[in-house]
Amino acid sequence: MIRELGRPGDLGWVVMAHGELYARECGWDTSFEALVARIMADFAGGRDPVRERGWIAETDGRRVGCVLCVDGGDDTAVLRVLLVDPAARGHGFGGQLVDTCLDFARKNGYVRMKLWTTDLQKAATALYISRGFELIKEEPHEGFGAGELNGRTYAREL
Repeated sequence: MIRELGRPGDLGWVVMAHGELYARECGWDTSFEALVARIMADFAGGRDPVRERGWIAETDGRRVGCVLCVDGGDDTAVLRVLLVDPAARGHGFGGQLVDTCLDFARKNGYVRMKLWTTDLQKAATALYISRGFELIKEEPHEGFGAGELNGRTYAREL
């Protein structure tokens, strides 16, 4: 089930899940968790409820995924903080979250969507490409205490 983000504990879960998962899977330190905390604090404290929204994927009453759609200016929506818990991968939650974000952006007047990820997120990158995103920029990034990696920006028209 995909539901709108907004229940008590949702914001903290997004931060915690990102911190724990990326430390385990990528060796990233708390600087990444702090970045996600800032993203979530900005979303919670000043989002435009008409143009920005977040969603949580749940199974058996347990949070297993998340995504945000935020306003990037210039009629561009930005997909942020996509995550699917490893135990829930392979069940279509990632695709459902991305599709929900894309549908919301289309219905709310955005003309394009972009996102930033890294070259380490291979499964997410494949999902983005399957939804029509194209790589528009790639550059080295000093990455969250784990050495260098490549930051990648993807975009698509809506």
